[in-house]
Amino acid sequence: MLEREKKISMAASFGLLSAAIIWGFAFVIVKSSLDVIPPVYMLAFRFTIASAGLALIFHKKFRLLNKSLWGHGAVLGLFLFLSYLFQTIGCQYTTAGKNAFLTTIYVVLVPFLHWIFNKKKPDRYCVIAAFMAVIGIGLLSLQGDLTMNIGDALTLICGFGYAVHIVFIDRYTEIEDPVLLTVLQLGFAALFSWILAPLFDGSFPAGALRPDMIAGMLYLGLLSTMVAFLLQNVGQKYTKPSTAALLLSMESVFGILFSMIFLGEVLTIKMAAGCILIFTAVIMAETKFEFLKRKKTAGGNEYV
Repeated sequence: MLEREKKISMAASFGLLSAAIIWGFAFVIVKSSLDVIPPVYMLAFRFTIASAGLALIFHKKFRLLNKSLWGHGAVLGLFLFLSYLFQTIGCQYTTAGKNAFLTTIYVVLVPFLHWIFNKKKPDRYCVIAAFMAVIGIGLLSLQGDLTMNIGDALTLICGFGYAVHIVFIDRYTEIEDPVLLTVLQLGFAALFSWILAPLFDGSFPAGALRPDMIAGMLYLGLLSTMVAFLLQNVGQKYTKPSTAALLLSMESVFGILFSMIFLGEVLTIKMAAGCILIFTAVIMAETKFEFLKRKKTAGGNEYV
């Protein structure tokens, strides 16, 4: 029995790491596609493909839909759409690597938003992580004259939006079916995208019909949105929260790694220091370094 549980846990961890890799490469796809497909149309394609795919898989659950689910799905869809909008537009004006790392700031923000909305005070690890993240953001984003470019600023707004989205997911999944919520939020995000795309981006981008662009949108819709979300939801069920957070936070590392390999982006020493601080802050906020404590526990009882 223990051996079986261990195999399931290992498979779940592999799934979470796979999700992080998929998301990391998605930053490259987004950056390389923005010259052809404007940001809001890109979101429309991405969310439509993902919601349609999930709807086909879980269509039998639609009989459970009710007014409450529609309303909560719409709220989550709005937060998801706005977060991705700021992230995608931000990627136009900054590097894919910086976009990846600055997005992960949501992990540090979530405990503080829980404090505001749910009266759950963050612990000292979260407070320290917040200070580390602020310093890391400065090293990664601030120019020589201490200014921040518009792409970095928009990406930080995106991170805040993701944090709000997560807080409301925690609230709604206590009373609603999480699968239906996922389908509905993606569907509403697609709807908002199609409504606003002509207003923000103009006419339909003909370049979206190019084979390479179709492949890119399928990657973003099927892999980066549908498959990765499923891997995360299933993987987190069979792994400890600290382990899941550590594996998923690797998204930022893969994001900057792939951007250097495929886009030729350069990582300076100052930017690397900022990345290390942000990554450490993310791990601290989510895991409290429990994985290090467990290793020390193996050699004695001082942490038991």
